[in-house]
Amino acid sequence: MSLPIPCHHCPLRDTGAFTHNSDEEIDFIQGIRARQMKVAAGSVFLRQGDNCKELYTLLSGWAFRYGSLSDGRRQIFNFLLPGDFIGLQHQLEEASPHGIEALTDLTLCVFPRDRVWDLYRTHPALAFDITWLCAHEEHIVDENLLSVGRRSAAERIAMLMIHLYKRAERVGLVGPDGLDWPLNQQHIADALGLSLVHTNKTLKRLQKAGLLTLAEGRLKLVNPAAMARLADYYALEERARPLI
Repeated sequence: MSLPIPCHHCPLRDTGAFTHNSDEEIDFIQGIRARQMKVAAGSVFLRQGDNCKELYTLLSGWAFRYGSLSDGRRQIFNFLLPGDFIGLQHQLEEASPHGIEALTDLTLCVFPRDRVWDLYRTHPALAFDITWLCAHEEHIVDENLLSVGRRSAAERIAMLMIHLYKRAERVGLVGPDGLDWPLNQQHIADALGLSLVHTNKTLKRLQKAGLLTLAEGRLKLVNPAAMARLADYYALEERARPLI
């Protein structure tokens, strides 16, 4: 079993995607971190209705947050990438209204929920960071709702792909030959309110138009500018975000 990575040597802090923390703040984060845990791809590590007493930072891997109906139909709310803080979407001590599933093998930093109060009492700057992360998560979900409500199928898929591509690029996951893409067509359909057949046909159209290549789990945006125009996606300048 590999040893936990100390917070002062967290590889995410070297990506340039996250704001700087003082040594004292990092010591505090290290002090409230309970452990690191591994989750296998395909595992549900938080089930809808569970009373979870932990919060998580995603250190490596991809996951998604979703809600299900009684007949098994599923809506994916958001995809989670390294650096995302997980568990703030429901009240402390309340049952989770959503589930979280691993798309790939994950490494998670685990924090007891009750230690959040220590953070608010002793480190207000970190408390503000958590507030910012909540607002950022809400913004992402709002964009997804706009896509599902108003964009065409091609616009929805273009929006999702370029958004996730840019997020992955910020944390060093994109190379010259593109990005490891763990989403299958069912994930895309469940995130965008599309049928599997419509998703398949639309992806083929986008590839035939020369906007992207997607093969053997590897995505490359051949023409990101055209993808952005298609999706009506004009992202604000990326700023460094907090890392807990």
